[in-house]
Amino acid sequence: MIRRFLHNPLGVAGAVLVLVVVLLSLAAPLLPLPDPNETRLTSRLLTPGSDGHLLGTDLLGRDILSRLIWGTRISLAVAVAATLIAAFFGSSIGLVAGYFGRHWDSFLMRGIDMVMAFPYLLLALAIVAVLGPGLLNALVAIAIVNIPFFARTVRGATMGLVKRDFVDTARMSGRSELAILLREILPNVLPVIIITMATTLGWMILETAGLSFLGLGAQPPQADLGSMLGEGRKLLLITPHLALLPGLVVFVLVVGINLAGDGLRDVLDPRMTPGMSGAPCAATRVDHSKPVPVSDEPSALLEVCDLLIEFQFPDRRVQAVKSLSFTLQRAGTLGLVGESGSGKSVTALSLMRLLPSPPAVITSGSVQFDGHDLLQASPRQLRRLRGNRVGYIFQDPLTSLNPMFPVGDQVAESIRLHRGCSHREAWKESVELLDTLRIPHAAQRARSYPHELSGGMRQ
Repeated sequence: MIRRFLHNPLGVAGAVLVLVVVLLSLAAPLLPLPDPNETRLTSRLLTPGSDGHLLGTDLLGRDILSRLIWGTRISLAVAVAATLIAAFFGSSIGLVAGYFGRHWDSFLMRGIDMVMAFPYLLLALAIVAVLGPGLLNALVAIAIVNIPFFARTVRGATMGLVKRDFVDTARMSGRSELAILLREILPNVLPVIIITMATTLGWMILETAGLSFLGLGAQPPQADLGSMLGEGRKLLLITPHLALLPGLVVFVLVVGINLAGDGLRDVLDPRMTPGMSGAPCAATRVDHSKPVPVSDEPSALLEVCDLLIEFQFPDRRVQAVKSLSFTLQRAGTLGLVGESGSGKSVTALSLMRLLPSPPAVITSGSVQFDGHDLLQASPRQLRRLRGNRVGYIFQDPLTSLNPMFPVGDQVAESIRLHRGCSHREAWKESVELLDTLRIPHAAQRARSYPHELSGGMRQ
């Protein structure tokens, strides 16, 4: 896990920024710093670099560096505590609402909706106004207004797991509802909670600073980043560094936390690869380091010669298909047989260059289809062939069909795309195609949604 994180340069940069600031704030009692609340009117408004004051002094002669480090310590402590409180209560609400559903879901989520009906900053101001100014009350206010974000995120993730087979298996084995929640649901939702905490922590720092900036958080003489910003604002034209320095620390912390949170998300989600684009290109990348001569056999509809496919990651390369060759004659049938993981699906997807790049790369070989060199074809040429002359039936068609549209519309969409006919003509042909496949009541089934068909019908 650590190795994967280290291969994400932005995540590492963010983690380093946060780590430096955190270590400095934690080491505040050990550093040779003057008392952050000690006032010396004879040393007021000293410029940075003055003797004994590296970053100068404020309006009351207090050392800015000392107040900055101690203030960062306080802001971080409040933000972390508020994040933990919001994560605990919000995640608990989301787990219960998503798992039990029905009345529990309606009752809990209507309460969350009531909280979210108010702008979160205005709600935090109202809570502090009722409780009174102070860091502890600001912490409570910030935690309360952030509970809905955790509740809704965790509820959505939980609802996607409740109907899974492993949950049904645990229930049939006699486990209690609490045991299923803690042993089956929570471990699967935990990465979502951690990622939400990492992204919310930056907002917590901003919200803490905002309340203190308005005088509702840290109270004099106590310093945090927000109160220092508020004090520096009054002298912005005379001594701009009084406001710029705490603002810079807030900026570094928030950016660093967001970058580190993105890197943490990539590590915790096994489907992500650190440092790689989440949007693959339109066709599998071809890197012909070893060109292969193409046969001129006219009778072959499809000819694959010496195909070599790699998955290239920042730290390693994996050969998925190595030196594969076969020929498919016209009006012929060809079966690829192999054990699980041998590369059958990868081979099939690579013929029309449907493998995502990154990480997939075709490093050698040739694919000839009816006189077309598919490895040299442009994305536009490939789109003309995909779904028109070459089709791919996925192993799980339910995830391939759009659940929001009838199957007839989805078939008609492909016909219209390739033939340029009207919707009525495409719909008529889609019904005829379903009837050709001997699907009973084809006209009625064409208006059905994917979940209303059996697995064989969907394929």
